[in-house]
Amino acid sequence: MGNRTLSLLLLVFCVLLVATPAHAEKAFISDIVVTNTPDNLLLYFSVNNCFTAEMNTAVESGIDTTFTFLIRLYEKRTFIWDRKLVDLEISHSIKYDQLKNLYEVRLSEQNGKAFVVKSFEEAKRLMAEVAALQVAAIQELQRGGRYRIQMKAELNKIQLPLSLHYVFFFLSLWDFETDWHSVDFRY
Repeated sequence: MGNRTLSLLLLVFCVLLVATPAHAEKAFISDIVVTNTPDNLLLYFSVNNCFTAEMNTAVESGIDTTFTFLIRLYEKRTFIWDRKLVDLEISHSIKYDQLKNLYEVRLSEQNGKAFVVKSFEEAKRLMAEVAALQVAAIQELQRGGRYRIQMKAELNKIQLPLSLHYVFFFLSLWDFETDWHSVDFRY
């Protein structure tokens, strides 16, 4: 292991020892809206408290970060188990280009379309919001039927540079996962 790698490891270790653990609030989902167009059932929601100071630093250091959103739609039934109609997984990824001072956010629900923004606050907003997600075709729902939609967000494990892979405790600073949130509705 070279002197530069050893110096980097010592610096990371010292920062983590000196840093006082901040009381981080748990990430949670809010602003949930379930609506429809003539063709599709749509879902909107936001994730709050999903960016910690450590995550901000890592993103601005150029480490790719991905949030995964899990969405499930059930038909509620009275005397038997609810029937799962939809099981979706989408992701939002952010990458910072230090040379250009730009953030690139990719949204899988928009076919991986990249949004390039200058503001870190705007990039974080794009990462934390799911807007107009097409959950199901409206023809799959029965008029007057009872349904439940559930959603959850989690941060994918961060891939550290090869020289830092054995600093496992560092990864725990990045973990977040919301609880499942449910909304019952009638169509």
